[in-house]
Amino acid sequence: MSQNSRNNPGRRPRRSATASFPFRQRVGRITMCGALAVAALQLLWIQGIDAPSLAAESANQRTTTQVDPAVRGSITDRNGNPLAFTMEAKALTFQPVRVRKELEEARAKSIEQGAEGDKQAPEVSDRLAEIAAGIHAKLGDTVPERDLLQKMNSNETFTYLARSVDPAVAAEISDKFREVGLERQDIREYPGGSLAANLVGATGWDGHGLLGLEDSMDSTLAGTDGSETYDRGSDGAVIPGSWRDKQPAVNGSGVELTIDSDLQFYVQQQVQIAKDKSGAKNASVVVMDSKTGQVLAMSNDSTFNPAIGIDKNAPTAEMGNPSVSTPFEPGSVNKIVTAAAAIEDGKTTPDEVLQVPGSITMSGATVKDAWDHGVAPYTSTGVFGKSSNVGTLMLAQRVGEDRYADMLNRFGLGQRTDVGLPGESAGSVPSRDQWSGGTFANLPIGQGLSMTTLQMTGMYQAIANDGVRIPPRIVKSTVDSSGTRTETPQPEGVEVVSAQTASTVRDMFRSVTQEDTGNQRGTGVAAGVEGYQVSGKTGTAQQVDPACKCYSNSNYWITFAGIAPADNPRFVIGIMLDAPVRGVDGGGGQSAAPLFHNIASWMLQRDSVPMSPDPGRKLVLQAD
Repeated sequence: MSQNSRNNPGRRPRRSATASFPFRQRVGRITMCGALAVAALQLLWIQGIDAPSLAAESANQRTTTQVDPAVRGSITDRNGNPLAFTMEAKALTFQPVRVRKELEEARAKSIEQGAEGDKQAPEVSDRLAEIAAGIHAKLGDTVPERDLLQKMNSNETFTYLARSVDPAVAAEISDKFREVGLERQDIREYPGGSLAANLVGATGWDGHGLLGLEDSMDSTLAGTDGSETYDRGSDGAVIPGSWRDKQPAVNGSGVELTIDSDLQFYVQQQVQIAKDKSGAKNASVVVMDSKTGQVLAMSNDSTFNPAIGIDKNAPTAEMGNPSVSTPFEPGSVNKIVTAAAAIEDGKTTPDEVLQVPGSITMSGATVKDAWDHGVAPYTSTGVFGKSSNVGTLMLAQRVGEDRYADMLNRFGLGQRTDVGLPGESAGSVPSRDQWSGGTFANLPIGQGLSMTTLQMTGMYQAIANDGVRIPPRIVKSTVDSSGTRTETPQPEGVEVVSAQTASTVRDMFRSVTQEDTGNQRGTGVAAGVEGYQVSGKTGTAQQVDPACKCYSNSNYWITFAGIAPADNPRFVIGIMLDAPVRGVDGGGGQSAAPLFHNIASWMLQRDSVPMSPDPGRKLVLQAD
């Protein structure tokens, strides 16, 4: 034992360097084995257990699906004239931050390489100015250079320099200025502007339907977008040969309407003039084919222009379709129900003379005629020609409440027509079990129930079509992307009255337009068309005053519905004016008859409809 050991008995002897080496070696081996084990486990996890999810994530990062938009189908009138169609255009795109950086780098590189003069890459500001000037030269004042420069100098990562550019012009710009990108942009065109806008409607910013048929038939018009998948590298370039899973687009189907665009244009013009001259709040007109029930024109006042965008139309523009969505009380136009029922059931004859007093009381309700008179010898024809409320109710009493309720149903009142337009109202007819004492004193004279202009026109279509009501339709056919045409089936007709009754009623209602003197003159003479027999009915219905919740003595719905020609029906026209203060021609009275005359005479002349060979017998409205 050494001296030091003996002097420090608690101190452990120092381990030699030779003895510590094996220990460090063992520790190193253990550490290395541990690291290798961790690496092996990680590799096993990555290549085995987690391999599918990592592969999928990698694929997702490099996989891109490119959408091939379907072209929206067109909307045309019955003769193939376009009302709405889609045109392909291009949008000019720009990436301000990236482009300016690339231009700066190109400029610096050219200087570094010793390029001089014209061989140097241009200054960023000069190149942007050149691009702005070039685009302005191609597109004109719609894209001022100042606005273009402001966009290109912004801090945005992406911006549109111009939209709705002709594809050929856009290609020229992109070829000349590689910094400008192109993006497909489909534009919905409405060549007629406001023509039939309340029917056709409009599309929204996403290209899908927003209003009208564009909305209700969106799935038919829109088609199905196609797609194609490819892979791209980290630099964004397409990897050659990676294109796959191509799904071709299926373009939307075209929709052909029953509308005649020439007639629609004329009717819209006449409706607006009538509304403005009469001072009415609103006006609407529906024109139907008497045999098929197809809608040939449907017009409302103050319509809009979908071509300029919904948000740019006047605040007062009517973007709905009141002809099918806004019911009203029709007034005496509804008297055709009583006439048809009374003739069909043999309760009267056209020439029967009724002793009609100036008023009548039914279930405690007293109803008067619009003019004061004592007992007057009106014929059944004259009751409708003179529009006697009292005479109509006398005939309605013969018909009876149950039969009258059945006739309202047969004429389609209180029911949607399913014409094919969005927002259609069924109107309102009280159910039979809810009739009160005064109900039957109101319904036959057109109060206490409501209908749309389309429903009102449809009532007269039934009489024009020998007693068979054909539910109206607005879509004539569809044509898919392969050219296959599918006709819209004509609805099954509803027999309202016999053909003989319909013919008799048409002849009786000629009395309304009969021009004569004194008691033999009808209430709607102004609706007549020289050389043609015309049947129709005027109507005046009191509106409800919201202040007293009672019928107003100053505001009325003014209506007219008629058939031309009456002896060989071709057209049925229904008219509604909301609270006019003058006639539709700006003169006295509040009749809508002159508007019927204008539309009917234009159609008869345009279609070269032969004049009535027989002017018809003179009808007796009031007996001597």
